[in-house]
Order: sequence, then C-alpha cells, then structure tokens
Amino acid sequence: MIDNREQLEQSARHAVALEALAAGIEAADPARLTRRRVSLDGETLQIGDSTVSLGDYSEVRVVGGGKAAGVVAAELEAIFGDRLDGGVVVTNNPVATDRIELLAADHPVPSQKGVESTRRLLAVAEDAGEDTLLVAVVTGGGSALMTAPAAGLTLAELQSTTHSLLESGASITEINTVRKHCSAIKGGQLAAAAAPARVCGLVLSDVVGNDFSTIASGPFVADESTYREAQAVLERYEVDGPAGLERRLQAGIDGEVPETPQQGDAVFERVSTTLLGDSLVAVQAAAEAAETAGYNPLVLSSRIRGDSRAAATMQAAIAEEIRASSQPVAPPAVIVSGGETTVTVEGDGQGGPNQEFAVAGGAVTDQPDLVIAAVDTDGIDGPTDAAGGIVEGCLESDRAEDALAENDCYRLLESLEGLIRTGPTGTNVNDLRVAVVPAGGDE
Repeated sequence: MIDNREQLEQSARHAVALEALAAGIEAADPARLTRRRVSLDGETLQIGDSTVSLGDYSEVRVVGGGKAAGVVAAELEAIFGDRLDGGVVVTNNPVATDRIELLAADHPVPSQKGVESTRRLLAVAEDAGEDTLLVAVVTGGGSALMTAPAAGLTLAELQSTTHSLLESGASITEINTVRKHCSAIKGGQLAAAAAPARVCGLVLSDVVGNDFSTIASGPFVADESTYREAQAVLERYEVDGPAGLERRLQAGIDGEVPETPQQGDAVFERVSTTLLGDSLVAVQAAAEAAETAGYNPLVLSSRIRGDSRAAATMQAAIAEEIRASSQPVAPPAVIVSGGETTVTVEGDGQGGPNQEFAVAGGAVTDQPDLVIAAVDTDGIDGPTDAAGGIVEGCLESDRAEDALAENDCYRLLESLEGLIRTGPTGTNVNDLRVAVVPAGGDE
C-alpha cells in the first residue's frame, strides 16, 4: 500500500503511523465496500436497504465517473455477470472490464479527453428508457473527470476557472457550486438526461458530511444551489471568471437559463442513492490499527475541514496535551482525524494539503519524538506524485516556514525523506491524518 514504507520506517513510532494510514486506505477499498452494499440473488438485486427486481427491466447498465469509479464498476461487473448489458464510466484510474467501457479523463483540471468521454456517458444516459435500470457510480474526482461544458461555454473557460478556484482556498462545496452552473450534467442534470430510467446511485464520498449534491457535483441528485450563489463564490475569493462564464451566470440570475433541477423535480422520482463508504471508514480502521499496535487511539473527527496549517496546529496541540497531562487519553497514543483541509496558494512551489499538514505540525511542536503524518487516500496530494508526508516534531523552523510560505513542502519533505508514496490507490475518501505520541523511552 505504501511503496516506500521501508525507507520511511525510521522508528517504531513511524511504523505505527504508517500502519494506521495503510489500514485506513485498505478499509476504504471500493471493491470491498461495494461487496458489502450490493448483492444479486437470482433476479433480486439488493443495494443497501433497497430491493430491486431485475425482471422489471429489459436492460441493466452501469454509468458514472470518479477516481474510484473504475474499481466499483469492475466489482459490479463481477456481481451482475451476464445480467449486465454494458455501460460507460469515466475515470482516471482504469481497470480491466469486459462489459463496461472505462473511458479516460483528467484530474484535477478538466481536459478535452474528459469532454469526449463524458459525451459518450451522456449519450448512454439519454438512450435509457423506462425499462432501463442504470446503476450510477459516483465517486470523488468526478467533478473534473465528467466534463460537459454548458451551452455557450468552452473547455478553456472551465479549465481557467477550475485552476483559479483550486488555488483560492475555496471549499469543495463552493467550488462545486460554480461547477454545477457551468455544466450540462452536474447538479442533477445527468438524472434529467436519464429520465425516465430507474437510477440506483452508488456513492463513495470524498466530501465532509457526505452531501450527495456536492460529491462529484451531484450529477444524479437535486441541487439547491443557485446561479447567484455561484457568482458570490467567485466574488468572495476574488476570482475573475472568463467572459463566457460571467455571461452564463448572469443569464441564470436573470432567469434566461433554467436553474439546475431542484428537490421535488419529477426527474428524481425514480432515482435513489446509497452511500458505499466515507472518511469515517478510513478513520475507524486507522484507530483500530493503532490499538492493535498497543497505542490508545483518539478519534478527533472524520470531518475536519478548513485551513491545513490550522488543523495541523490543533492536532499537534492535542498531542502535546496527551504528553503533558495524559488527557484526554494516556500515552502511548495515536490521534486520528479525517476530512478535507484546504490550502491558499500564494507561492510557486510544489505540495498539497497533506504535505502542508505534516510540515506545519512538525514545525509547531517542540516535542521531537512526536510523529505526524497525513495522506490523501487517493494517493495523490495536490498536483504531485506523493500521497502526503511524515515528519518528526521540532522541524527546523526556518526551513519549515520558508516551505510553507512558498507552498513548497514537497521539496522539503523530499529532502527529509518524508514523502509518502502510494501511487493511485483506487479509492478516494479524503484525507487521513495521524499523530503518534509515544510512551516515555519509546524509540
């Protein structure tokens, strides 16, 4: 799971941190989660708490997209066997399938390849009839991967806007509010295209709170956001949208372009959604791994969000309290958190939120034997080839401050041999972070 684990295991503390991270990523394996929530017995399909009779449908197809969507699609193919009639899934992590087309796209900035793949996906949805059952796979990363510019917009305008928003410090909910109003499929519009087909959605969440309308920008669920709110996001973060985008949003505000489908719209009458898994799955598994290793686990939350450096400062402070007062648990302990933090990019270096978390946490604490580590569970932290980073406390302050100021934590961690590399993991349930507080005398 962690490609360079042998290099990173500089002490028993490091080994515990890495084991907890690996356990969390493994627990969030989409194939495993799909098997738990989907089964087929004869003609009876069980998806979560819903039962569907395949005898009511003339065809069954799998559609959707996201970083982990290919793994889910392959598992669905194994579950359905000959009963599956095909489908299209857009992903940047293709796996081998026989009946489902896995089409390539790019992340985090949309590409022409993604546009072409999404056109094929949209065509399959539009061809579905009342006697079609669509099993819709939606996972994190789908917002960029499933790209269909709304009428009057160009791909270049979407690329420019996406890049600016990703560097602005805006939350994923805010970013996707804009995306939904620039798209022909997001914000419930893919459900509208598929109507009147029966749609059973399967969602692997990378969004704090599991808001289905935010995950992959909610292509199959109702959207309560508006064009005016999308415009407000650009204004709040001082993002100058391209002229075509500004015209699109203003046309929506003026009522010249219809809003995305709202709750109660008839297009959702035959749509249901089931959660496959989320950040809590990874957080709990990491805590269990720590306990197995003889450490007292402390789960802070699977919903930590906001600035990455602020989150690191908080987690490091709790580690120091455990060391000083054995509160709220006694050492040896492992503090675990999940969620999605953000970075406001002001420098021109390399890095990502989890690399910044590790560096900021290591720099703020004066405890040299604390180990702080963080990864993005998809294996790609920011626009880098690393999943995250691992450090000890008492990082040299000048180097750490320079790296944070320039958003260049990748190079600092590389020099410290602290970059965690996993490659694409096939899953995506946001960030996973641990702080290891050893007992006195631990190596």
